[in-house]
Amino acid sequence: MIGILVQDLQRTEEGRLRRYFLRRFRNAADAADATQETFLRLLAVPQHTIIENPQAYLFQIAKSVASKTSARAAADMRLFAPEEAGFDQPLDAPCQERIVNARQCLLLLARAIEKLPNRCQEVFILSRLHGMANGEIAARLGISRNMVEKHIIKALIHCRNVRAEIFF
Repeated sequence: MIGILVQDLQRTEEGRLRRYFLRRFRNAADAADATQETFLRLLAVPQHTIIENPQAYLFQIAKSVASKTSARAAADMRLFAPEEAGFDQPLDAPCQERIVNARQCLLLLARAIEKLPNRCQEVFILSRLHGMANGEIAARLGISRNMVEKHIIKALIHCRNVRAEIFF
């Protein structure tokens, strides 16, 4: 159900969404990545969720993605800030239970990714683990950017279904 909704919204709203991000970031690659991230977050919505106004929900997610992206840029800037700026303070380490849980989830995700078709697996790994933009992946693999997005969506749906089987 959510997968169909995402496909419909991608067909009808992707252009508007991309323009929204382009105005916000003034960079076509960042706008494209943020657009994809928005659709991926929509895919992560639990199946039983009722969305009364899908377009409004999509753009609410887009606002969150834009905010997160802006916050990430600010955090990246801290890497180059002088120590006296106060950004060199260590963060609290996670507890052992959280570490074990994260490792188990990572193992489950790795197994789910291994079950994907080779090209889909390769695209997903380049995108999520290596942080490559869709355009870079398309050029590297000699496929269209649209095909890259389809592979990523297919991988995320597969991982979501595996997660749903295990946790529900």
